[in-house]
Amino acid sequence: MAVHSLFTTAEDDLTDAQVNSQIDVLNEDYNAKNADLANVPAAFQGLIGTPGLEFALATTDPKGKKTNGITRTRTRVKEFGVNDAMKSSATGGHDAWDTTRYLNLWVCRLSGSLLGYAQFPGGDPATDGVAITRSAFGRHGSAVAPFDLGRTATHEIGHYFNLSHIWGEARVPTCSDSDSVDDTPNQWGPNNGKPTFPHESCHNSPNGDMFMNYMDYVDDDTMVMFSEQQVRRMHATLEFSRADLGSPR
Repeated sequence: MAVHSLFTTAEDDLTDAQVNSQIDVLNEDYNAKNADLANVPAAFQGLIGTPGLEFALATTDPKGKKTNGITRTRTRVKEFGVNDAMKSSATGGHDAWDTTRYLNLWVCRLSGSLLGYAQFPGGDPATDGVAITRSAFGRHGSAVAPFDLGRTATHEIGHYFNLSHIWGEARVPTCSDSDSVDDTPNQWGPNNGKPTFPHESCHNSPNGDMFMNYMDYVDDDTMVMFSEQQVRRMHATLEFSRADLGSPR
């Protein structure tokens, strides 16, 4: 994978330690090795899935040169929106590395309260990847509570692997929407903060929402799991839509 750091001042740049802390989080969360997995309520423990995915910074860039997998670009853009400007050098960002082989993460200041966004499989190859605001990236440095445990990347990469929000993708919350995953209880809309179990909606008693799932909107210390069928969906994506990811030249 490649991490593209975009900054306006030297102090704004990411340290290697902060980037590496994010890689550590991804390897814990995508292997069900995160310590807070123990916080899953007993009612949902049998549904915990283990993706078995390993993340590593690239050691060779698209031109075949050795790299640490981190690019650093000083930009005049103070904040980026959701128009993918951070993904192009022509608009103050950094061009993507070959998106068929590299998972590209752009880390920058995002406008408003946006933590990040991702492109689902099948979109424009030039903009494929994940953007994350610098205050929600990794465990150290610029990361700010309650989004300082690296879970924004876990969530957004879930989208990159074709997972919907746990309540579905409807702009207006509704109990009729679905995330196309059968073992995640249907819920009305996003949960925020730190809900307590059980938190019921859409007649999903007695266990209520699986709000501790990475694909909800709760605080970093509250999202701790993927479900088994979410894992199957990710594996299907890696087999068919992102089959060349991580492949050599």
